[in-house]
Amino acid sequence: MMQVLSVASEIYPLVKTGGLADVAGALPGALAGHDIAVRTLVPGYPSILSRLGKAKVVRRYDALFGAPATLLAAKLGDLDLLVLDAPDFFAREGGPYGDSAGGEWGDNWKRFAALSRAGADIAAEGVKGWRPDLVHAHDWQGAMTATYMRFGPAHAVPKVVTIHNLAFQGRFGADVFPHLGLPPEAWGVDGVEYYGGTGYLKAGLVSADAITTVSPTYADEIRSPVHGMGLDGLIDGRADRLHGILNGVDTAIWNPAADPLIAKPFSARALGGRNANRRALESHFVLDRDDAPIFIIVSRLTWQKGMDMVMGAIDHLVGLGGKLAVLGSGDHPLEGAFLAAADRHRGRVGAQIGYDEPLSHLMQAGGDAILIPSRFEPCGLTQLYGLRYGCVPVVARVGGLADTVIDANEAAVSAGVATGIVFPPSDPLALHGAIARAIRLHAHKPDWQAMQRAGMRADFSWTRSAARYAELFRALVQEAA
Repeated sequence: MMQVLSVASEIYPLVKTGGLADVAGALPGALAGHDIAVRTLVPGYPSILSRLGKAKVVRRYDALFGAPATLLAAKLGDLDLLVLDAPDFFAREGGPYGDSAGGEWGDNWKRFAALSRAGADIAAEGVKGWRPDLVHAHDWQGAMTATYMRFGPAHAVPKVVTIHNLAFQGRFGADVFPHLGLPPEAWGVDGVEYYGGTGYLKAGLVSADAITTVSPTYADEIRSPVHGMGLDGLIDGRADRLHGILNGVDTAIWNPAADPLIAKPFSARALGGRNANRRALESHFVLDRDDAPIFIIVSRLTWQKGMDMVMGAIDHLVGLGGKLAVLGSGDHPLEGAFLAAADRHRGRVGAQIGYDEPLSHLMQAGGDAILIPSRFEPCGLTQLYGLRYGCVPVVARVGGLADTVIDANEAAVSAGVATGIVFPPSDPLALHGAIARAIRLHAHKPDWQAMQRAGMRADFSWTRSAARYAELFRALVQEAA
């Protein structure tokens, strides 16, 4: 059985801020069916350490970037974990990357260099008789693992870096480099240096044997200046090592027929069960109890997600007879604007700031349409949850949204294959039109229910995507042999 070390800054269900956690939590189980065993290295946040239970010390550091640290091995459910217990770096209140007020920790460069250094050490030396055949690092927080491996004794071990969102790159000042423990030759265009500073994701991408992204369309988009975020030249130059592999969903957790977090289970054959969830959703957000379509938003409230455009469309949505329920957090002005809209349109708009996993399930089960007007979207998981739960996605034609939703044009509706509504990105008028189209389609129940059922029948489990990862991993290990 192939042994893989995954290096991730978050993992569901222990700590989650976005889709990275879902992938890190679900992919190991999906790969097990391909004779690939995954151990995941994660930081020792309080939320993780408190749930570990019995753990075994497998390595000690007297001074990892100047701080004592212990590497713990533990199993939690199906997850096989290696936890870097470094209290100086991770024993903090707040989120994984910053305090509760939203500010980033000033020593994030050191915190995730430590995580990556530990990953490279495991690749080189193993732990208690175990050593990985391949290392899979996620986003900028884990990407430096590939760099430490490249310039160290584990240089021959295959290394894969996955980009979950290119907008977050781990960029720090040039003054950081002397403290990273890398040789002088690591500083340069083909190394850590990035526009005069230190680039963690950039360093990982030039060091990796393969680069993956979380959807095929996003893999193409980031090779262009429009979506490349300054890294398009590097990525395009490594196109032969670039693979777009669509994220999947954990169908055991996201299963409307057996979801303990919703008011009543239902299936594609028995959509009537959604009504109880709809009423529960209306009650939670204090929305009028009627048959008007309920649009939902479960999202970070940011410019990337197009939430500013939604603010300009709320009056339009309500004027056409729709309702809106919002769950999310992000930019404070947008948070305030959604709360103000809920106050302005009482009974038609509801908003809850923050994140609530059980509520997100109820919203997918009770909402009619999920609104995702992102300006860019590497993959997106909420539209996949929407498809799974019969909550019709209304999405911008970008990244993974374009790869997963079939627009309800005349031909697709006639053929019974439409699963949602797709519109051009970054276009407020197109968003207005998409909302109006959704409300018109919702009024024609046979077509709407056909869309719901088509989406619920679509297979976005990890089965196909895990097979692609397994194929890539085996090819890299064979190449390195």
